[in-house]
Amino acid sequence: MKTQYYTSTSLDGFLATEDDSLEWLFPLGSLSSSSYPDFISRVGALAMGSATYEWMVRNAETVAAETGSPWPYAQAAWVFSSRNLPAIGGADIRFVNGDVRTIHSEMRAVAGDANIWIVGGGDLAGQFHDAGLLDEIIVQIGSATLGKGKPLFPRRVLSPSLRLVSAHQMGAGMAELRYEVNKEGFSGVSAV
Repeated sequence: MKTQYYTSTSLDGFLATEDDSLEWLFPLGSLSSSSYPDFISRVGALAMGSATYEWMVRNAETVAAETGSPWPYAQAAWVFSSRNLPAIGGADIRFVNGDVRTIHSEMRAVAGDANIWIVGGGDLAGQFHDAGLLDEIIVQIGSATLGKGKPLFPRRVLSPSLRLVSAHQMGAGMAELRYEVNKEGFSGVSAV
């Protein structure tokens, strides 16, 4: 079982625009021609930040057109937020806040032998990293630049903490990089 940050980023390192839009990503390729179908088949639990969740709620029609459902996940999801957010009917969503270590234990119990996916955003993935819980970063880099927006991973992580294990071209507009997080001698990292 691994805890994985699987995401897409612009060439200049942004997950989303300043107003949390992911629309820049859709013209670059489809989920079915990416590693996503194999990846999601191995996921038993999801962690998501409030901005990602709210984008999905606001864009339920777009999500349904891309994935076939306004909430495309069969797995239990933990949404990290200090605010009250609307629930999506029929979805197994648990709204939480606090230390990711405590919630990670709950997620592991539900996921069993399957992986945990840190869906987004970058700061949430960084919190899992800071707690020594992140095992792998899988990032699909799109051939687009945003200039500014929500950063991929707002942490300073210097080599040899990340080890590139694979690079794969996905069509003309995307490349996927997989990094293993080296936890040897881990002491935690602060946000920058």
